[in-house]
Amino acid sequence: QHAGMKRLFFCLVSLAVIGFALMAQESPKKLVALFDGKTFEGWEGDTEQMFRIEDGAIVGGSLSEKIPHNAFLTSKKSYTDFVLRLKFKLLGKDPNAGVQIRSKRIPNHHEMIGYQADMGQNYWGCLYDESRRNKVLAQADLNLLKRIVKEDDWNTYEIRCEGKRIVLKLNGEVTVDYTEPDDSIEQEGLIGLQIHSGAPSEAWYKDITIEELGR
Repeated sequence: QHAGMKRLFFCLVSLAVIGFALMAQESPKKLVALFDGKTFEGWEGDTEQMFRIEDGAIVGGSLSEKIPHNAFLTSKKSYTDFVLRLKFKLLGKDPNAGVQIRSKRIPNHHEMIGYQADMGQNYWGCLYDESRRNKVLAQADLNLLKRIVKEDDWNTYEIRCEGKRIVLKLNGEVTVDYTEPDDSIEQEGLIGLQIHSGAPSEAWYKDITIEELGR
C-alpha cells in the first residue's frame, strides 16, 4: 500500500512539474509598447523642429526643408538585452535614417554614439557604428535587399541584442548576425530614432515594442 501511495505521489508531482513547464512555454512574452501613438511620453529630443507625431507615428525631418544635422529622438530608459520591433518608412530624395541601440548621447552635441540598425541609401539592413568606429560593422546582402526592401512604404525591423550578439531582421529576413569582438565596447544604452542630415526627407516610425530578455 505504501509503495502504491509513493507511486501516486510521484505521478502527481511529475504531472505538476510538466504542467508548470507547459504553462511557462505557453505564457505570452512580455511586450512593452515604447510609443503610445499619441505622445512623446518616455522619449526625449527636439520635438519642436525635428520630430513630430502624425497619424500615429513618430516623424523625423521634413519634405520641404533640408535636414541641417543628424537628429535623434531617444528613449529615456536604458536597455541591455532585448528584442526591439518597429515599423518604419522613408520618404524623400535619397533618404537616410536608422535606429540606435545600446547607445548614448554625446554631451552638448546633437550626435549619438553606438550601434545603429541602418536604413536607406546603400545601408538598408546593415549594422553601423555611429560616431565611434564610424564604419559598417556588418553588411547586408545586396541581392537580398533588392528583394525585400519596400521603398516609400512601411518596412519592419526586428533587432535582437543578447550578450555580445546583435541580429537584425528586415521584413522578416536576417540581414545581420554580428558578435562584438571588442570587450571594451559597452553593451547597454539608449534606443534612438534618427533622421539623417541632407536633402529634404522624412523617417516615420510606429508600432514600437520591446521585450527585455533575462540573462
